[in-house]
Amino acid sequence: MFRTVMPGPSRPGIVEKVRGWWGGWPLGQLAFLAVIAALGAVFVHNVLDTMARIGILPGFGFLSGSANFEIGESAIAFRAGDTYLRAILSGLLNTLKVSLLGCLLATILGVAIGIAGLSRNLLLSGLVRWFIEITRNTPLLLQLFFWMSLAKALPAPRQASALFGTIFLTSRGVYIPSVSLEGGPFGLAAALASTAILAVALLFILRLCRSLTRRTGAVAITLAFAATFAALFLSGARPVAELPALSGFNIRGGLNLSPEFAALLTGLVIKFSALIAEIVRAGIQSVGGGQWEAARALGLHEGQIIRLVVLPQALRVITPLTTSSYLDLTKDSSLAVAIGFPDLVSIINTTANTTGQSMEALIILIGTFLTINLSLSALMNAYNTRVALRGSTR
Repeated sequence: MFRTVMPGPSRPGIVEKVRGWWGGWPLGQLAFLAVIAALGAVFVHNVLDTMARIGILPGFGFLSGSANFEIGESAIAFRAGDTYLRAILSGLLNTLKVSLLGCLLATILGVAIGIAGLSRNLLLSGLVRWFIEITRNTPLLLQLFFWMSLAKALPAPRQASALFGTIFLTSRGVYIPSVSLEGGPFGLAAALASTAILAVALLFILRLCRSLTRRTGAVAITLAFAATFAALFLSGARPVAELPALSGFNIRGGLNLSPEFAALLTGLVIKFSALIAEIVRAGIQSVGGGQWEAARALGLHEGQIIRLVVLPQALRVITPLTTSSYLDLTKDSSLAVAIGFPDLVSIINTTANTTGQSMEALIILIGTFLTINLSLSALMNAYNTRVALRGSTR
């Protein structure tokens, strides 16, 4: 006969003991919070005492003071004598510009490289592997110095050759074609911003009505673009393409990317496209071989298999890791100060040196980067949840 032995009560482990002691003794929690508050009070007292001793008034009133320095490149109009708040806003826009463009271009290039690395062509896959290994194992700051020195070594505008007849690589920057609106009440940036706001509003309404699907979402985005173009057409605005051309000793027309901005953007895109390529490769290889065989049995070619079968499943692996790459790219854009691009960190550093409000400037810098990264993380987490839910309901 077999006798059933009932397990006795298990002895609590160290974690359970600490958790029980901590939760069962509120005085311990209060004491811990009191110690933290005391340390914070001592720190604040020392900071205020030091600021008073050197004649600096605490607070953020310096933001309305005159910033007596120039900013070499700004998305908004700025000149010496404007407020520190406007200077910080200029640096913030520069950081957002390079971060958003970097995330977009790094994603496009990274997906292409990641798919190319899975090619059966040994030469192509070998080149991709060398590119990824060299890029991943080289410090980003060193890469920025390389791209900056390369930008400075480009020929002068008069000696520069046009790539495809429209792109000029010169020591004064990169000149590319641009599109602008003429004859309307607002510019292209305002038109794109209004389109984005309208599209988000329509998608939010569809979500509240529980009718947001892939088809209705595409219709909402199409309506947003159609409404914006209709408003532009009725207002008399017309898009005009402007091509750069050599005029005298310089190049006129088009969009000019400064050497610092071009070097920073190139370094960030190259560095993080290699990381995203590895993420894409791992995500694609996580899909079982049976999915590929079933798709081939249906008569799909390789491109259709990747686009219609593999990538929708791989996104559940790719999206969380890509989110980390986006956050790292945004934070690493602060290395722009090393090559002279006036980003948020550079402007904050100059502000702290000229006003002496180092603590306040540091608080602004930390709060701004936290806001940017937490907002980006929230958007990507929402998208990741949507992809995961779609994958689990199929």
